[in-house]
Amino acid sequence: MNQISHQAIRPDFKIISDWVSTNAQVLDLGCADGSLMRHLQETKNVYGYGLEREAKNIAKCIDNNINVIQMNLNDGLPSFEDKSFNYVVLSLTLQSIKHATVLIDEMLRVGEEAIVSFPNFGHWSIRLQLALGGKMPVSKRLPYKWHDTPNIRLCTVQDFEAFCNNRGIRILESRVLNNNFETTLTQKYFPNLFGSIAMFRLSKKRKISQHTTQEP
Repeated sequence: MNQISHQAIRPDFKIISDWVSTNAQVLDLGCADGSLMRHLQETKNVYGYGLEREAKNIAKCIDNNINVIQMNLNDGLPSFEDKSFNYVVLSLTLQSIKHATVLIDEMLRVGEEAIVSFPNFGHWSIRLQLALGGKMPVSKRLPYKWHDTPNIRLCTVQDFEAFCNNRGIRILESRVLNNNFETTLTQKYFPNLFGSIAMFRLSKKRKISQHTTQEP
């Protein structure tokens, strides 16, 4: 069994681990080589699956002893029943999803909670490149040119917060990180301007009963 070096674990994986309860059932969407699932298995004794499209990544998941299913996330999650997982995770993949609203709704159908992270297009360096250079920005987290990018859903921290509010999605926790996956005072107080990566823990809002109780 291959061992993933603890030195190679991304700090955002540690944040996700803090958000996930012990012995939980987890579905990791776009799981790549399975590093996140492996970390959650080692730290929280979780059980679950990774979904991945690329054959080379599926082979790496198998090497890492991760249960993996080959699936295109743009097709939704029709194979999974309602609330069949405690958590559904979409880590730095939202920007490449064609039908983002559908997938997030599916995540909250299949999971009790959803964890979503994405590059923040509102970062000051991206604004500056666009304002002064007049060209589509390139950054460490968005390294592609406009003509060859897989990223088709670029949003900001404020965009996502407004999206959740409009969709009736409850934000349980959030973190905004810099390029080193750290949260400093600038990310804490000015997340949309200085954050490179946004992380959200979500659930559906409870429906308010239409019935009122009459006092005697």
